[in-house]
Amino acid sequence: MSFRATTAIDYVEDVSPGSGVLAPRARYASSDARTLSLNGSWRLRVSPTADAEDDSFAAEGYDAGDWAEVSVPGHWVLQGHGAPIYTNHLYPFPVDPPRVPTENPTGDHLHTFDLPSDWPSDGGTVLRFDGVESCARVWLNGTDISEFKGSRLPHEFAVGHLLQPSGNVLAVRVHQWSAGSYLEDQDQWWLPGIFRDVTLLHRPAGGVLDFFVHASYDHVEGLGTLRVDSDVDGRVTVPALDIDVATGESVTVPVEAWSAEIPRLYDGVLATEGERVPLRIGFRTVVLEDGLIKVNGHAILFKGVNRHEWHPERGRALDLETMREDVLLMKRHNINAVRTSHYPPHPAFLDLCDEYGLWVIDECDLETHGFVEQDWRDNPVDDDRWTPALLDRAARMVERDKNHPSIVIWSLGNEAGTGRGLTAMAEWIRGRDASRLIHYEGDIDCRDTDVYSRMYADHAEVERIGRGQDGGTHRRRGLPFILCEYGHAMGNGPGGIADYQHLFESYDRIQGGFIWEWIDHGIQDERYGFAYGGDFGEELHDGNFVCDGLLFPDRTPSPGLVEYKKVIEPVRIDGDGSDGTVRVTNAYDFADLSALAFEWSYDVDGETVETGALSVPPLLPGESADVKLPPPTADARGGETRWTVRALLAAQAAWGPQGHVVAWAQLPVSPSPSTPVAQGDAPVLGERQITLGPAAFDARTGALRTIGGLDVTGLRLDVWRAPTDNDSGAAWQPDLRYGLLWRELGLHRMQHRLDAVELGEDALTVRTRVAPAAREAGLRTVYRWTSDGTRLRLTVSVAPEGDWTLPLPRLGIRLGLAGSADQVKWFGGGPGEGYPDTKAASMVGRWSSTVDALQTPYVRPQENGARPDVRWAEIGGLRIEGEPEFWFTARRWTSEQLDAAEHLTDLSAGDTVWVNLDHGQQGIGSQSCGPGALPQYQLRAVPAEFTFVFSEIHD
Repeated sequence: MSFRATTAIDYVEDVSPGSGVLAPRARYASSDARTLSLNGSWRLRVSPTADAEDDSFAAEGYDAGDWAEVSVPGHWVLQGHGAPIYTNHLYPFPVDPPRVPTENPTGDHLHTFDLPSDWPSDGGTVLRFDGVESCARVWLNGTDISEFKGSRLPHEFAVGHLLQPSGNVLAVRVHQWSAGSYLEDQDQWWLPGIFRDVTLLHRPAGGVLDFFVHASYDHVEGLGTLRVDSDVDGRVTVPALDIDVATGESVTVPVEAWSAEIPRLYDGVLATEGERVPLRIGFRTVVLEDGLIKVNGHAILFKGVNRHEWHPERGRALDLETMREDVLLMKRHNINAVRTSHYPPHPAFLDLCDEYGLWVIDECDLETHGFVEQDWRDNPVDDDRWTPALLDRAARMVERDKNHPSIVIWSLGNEAGTGRGLTAMAEWIRGRDASRLIHYEGDIDCRDTDVYSRMYADHAEVERIGRGQDGGTHRRRGLPFILCEYGHAMGNGPGGIADYQHLFESYDRIQGGFIWEWIDHGIQDERYGFAYGGDFGEELHDGNFVCDGLLFPDRTPSPGLVEYKKVIEPVRIDGDGSDGTVRVTNAYDFADLSALAFEWSYDVDGETVETGALSVPPLLPGESADVKLPPPTADARGGETRWTVRALLAAQAAWGPQGHVVAWAQLPVSPSPSTPVAQGDAPVLGERQITLGPAAFDARTGALRTIGGLDVTGLRLDVWRAPTDNDSGAAWQPDLRYGLLWRELGLHRMQHRLDAVELGEDALTVRTRVAPAAREAGLRTVYRWTSDGTRLRLTVSVAPEGDWTLPLPRLGIRLGLAGSADQVKWFGGGPGEGYPDTKAASMVGRWSSTVDALQTPYVRPQENGARPDVRWAEIGGLRIEGEPEFWFTARRWTSEQLDAAEHLTDLSAGDTVWVNLDHGQQGIGSQSCGPGALPQYQLRAVPAEFTFVFSEIHD
């Protein structure tokens, strides 16, 4: 006979949500009742197992003088105690629910505090934890209060009877692993600790308990109806609306509606006998009507992002200013919606969404993705034993956040399979709050949900859905569609989002999507700059898959965010530049264009020669107007000309300064004239070199050595790029993992065979074959050099031989210049990088940069920094002109060195600047978790010919 002993830590593996916790209720930012923050410096002792230490540390008088000090909010593994772990969906412990490993890092936290001398003695006091990962047991002054789970949800406890004027000892034991960990497998770092605020709240007699603000809007009559239900009777006043009513009573008055574009909030007060709570009321109505998500009578289009909470030093312990920075960056990049992947955020973030205006899908703290490895067997969401925990999580989200007008949809969670527990959650939410819709991507038949939601569906499938050709259940076919995740922003990319946006705007049923995701979760690290999975010695990890955001870890916008801003801009500007007509369309859902000013500029060869204001009427949503540009007065004979039209904030807004560019477009007028190079000079053979105009070549190989006084090295055909995360692709799509297939083919080690060096009357011709070892496929390549005496013209002809089934990474030439080459100027796309399917934000103009500033610092190094549509570029005294336009890249290391690097700190500058002049580039796509580059952006191996003209720049 055997038995398992019952111990004092059995709660760790108990599937229940905890004990001793007060019922969930609405959270409000402030009231006239007293609060005391317990954030700050705490004492910490970390043990290797849950039962390594007894609970004597919780007793008054315990000496913790030799314990470490840590900051709360915070994660102990980011403060020098243990190490973080990153997994995408695999549990980093054996899957044996609800059991967890004996090796269970446990942090004992101690904090001693005094009550203010004027702390009220009437009523009671509540202790609130806003977020603890993953399981906590709490003592106050030696009394065991409770234990709880639900890491990203609030938990409150009545503690007034335990408090003393001074020397209060708060003891919290936090376990990294618990039964709750099975519900929190959310593609992020596993970071134990007390990572959100800890607060003491005085609860006066007759104070507010729970309340629910119902503020609907009748878009036909322009009327708002307000009713505030409260557990404690009181009155509600809204001075701006002359409202003064009892709780539970409805009142209807004319109001301005709340929307993400016009976030009108009314200040009010809920007053009970013992407390006054400020209210910020937004009137809006969310319905499912005509198969569409409608707010205030209008179908909306989500231009959204998924947002995990992240700071590169503090992890998920975010401060208010960091949250505000996120919201302002979103607004300034035309983002209008956030899915709070995959848990309710810090409540202050939702206050900011109310204030500045963002649609929110609030997601429950639930994901069991790791069970997919066993075909969802034993999945907690289909096991009745876990249903109370699921319902507790749903209730804590809804009750905490129900008074935010920004929240239009509740999400049951993410990637948790299907099961009875999810149905129970949906039923409970509908019973509690019928004013919002319900989302869950895993409910493929939409049995429990109001939205058909998918992740990473490719463009063709999205179009089928838009056309109603996707099949599915009768209920699903009648529901709106969103991509809750798409455009995987890992490394260089995402590509193809402009093509997605075109589909979103073409089909009413498709109501937008949410890019995955907002920010790279790199951890500040002196070894690597930013660390990712595996950098902390994890046995099981998912590498840099945690770095898949539109922001770099330090919150610098990536090229992907700049591209997204352009793709989703809320004003469409197009027209015919040759006749000077501009068509302006208001693509907002609610706002007119009265807040915007428009301006034009007339550019000749990339330089602005004239500017002016453009008069555009304050168009209503969906309206368009044709506007005539003034006739240009500048002499543009022989130059490339275009109009640039911009829409800017006419005055400072809450989220952006006056003059902030909201939208822009360029309208070509006349193309750049060609400048042929006369084939006058003949190549001259010397003893060791061939001279042709300003250039010298190796007599034996035909390799270019100098142009004038400039040394040139290694000029030859180049087809290799350091694979991007999207090139390398996802394991479940092996036929599209081009980065791996290119390497298998040998494109990273091409061999160049010299077949002939031919001197003609007016040209030097070098014939080669470029091919990988062990393969029959090759590229027959001919370099034809001519000169007019001062300029050098190179025409490259490429003819594929053999079986080329794969696209090429790039097609062009590479050459090396002296390492002193630093300043770069170019006429073409900029100022940032662009590739065939990521260049919507590339503006044609004259730009300048240093070589170092051309690089994009992706956390894992990869192909980056190409400037598209370049007419000419100047670097290191060399001018390069293209026929046709080309991609320009310059860096202080080779593509092979870039390919070998795992972190930015692996790259060091050499004594050569390597320049790539590309006729073509393979598109980017988002196949790190999504579709690859669309066919029109793939670089197929077909016959090609392209030309470059080189000349030395003389100061």
